[in-house]
Amino acid sequence: MQPSPAEIARTLAAGHLPAVAHIACHPGPLPVRHVTDAQGRPLLLVPSDGTLTTALRPQPGNDDTALVLDIRDVPPMSTSPALGRVWVSGWAVRLSGDEARAAALDYADTDACGDLLDIGESQALYRMDVAEVRFERHEKLVEIDPDDYAEASPDPLRAVEFDLIADLADHHVTEMSDYVRRQLGKAARPGDEPRVVRLDRYGFLVRMGSRSARLAFPRPVTDRHDLAHLLHPILCSRCSA
Repeated sequence: MQPSPAEIARTLAAGHLPAVAHIACHPGPLPVRHVTDAQGRPLLLVPSDGTLTTALRPQPGNDDTALVLDIRDVPPMSTSPALGRVWVSGWAVRLSGDEARAAALDYADTDACGDLLDIGESQALYRMDVAEVRFERHEKLVEIDPDDYAEASPDPLRAVEFDLIADLADHHVTEMSDYVRRQLGKAARPGDEPRVVRLDRYGFLVRMGSRSARLAFPRPVTDRHDLAHLLHPILCSRCSA
């Protein structure tokens, strides 16, 4: 199995990657801090006095502002392929009172930054209602149904992908190489030195020179600890269970 476009879009939009906002009636993109809540709605953390707040101010007669959140993948390694790019379009409204407090808790689930304590003073929190999601990869654009996007979940390993790949490269090269060769069977070539370059809940991508192959886990993993349990027989073949 591989992640669906909706799952990749949710992973890219989750808040671990930098984003820029294209805001209606404002020239040029603006960098913005964000995460997404459990329904995939972006939460924007914005200085109360600044260009971004001014740009997000609704036009007369409106209570929200149209914008597009633009997020590109940043591969964990220089040899890793990028997952692509996602555009999340919708309308943002400034939160206050109980709504702001509840959204701040949602924000802290992904990024427990100190600025959340200043919401209502030096910081403001906006929530986007999602109207359209587009995902681009290898110059191919896919329209994602907003309901499919909302129901998908971000990859639980994305925030630690670099650490996991680095650990495999630093401490488990021989074990992973042996495992990959066994999985590839006759497709493996003499002299192949497989290296893990991407990893997600469904499996990992290995690169062998100019070739690459995706190997699936027996089941999707739920978190880092679940992955460690799944990989234990591979990485510690001589260890006792």
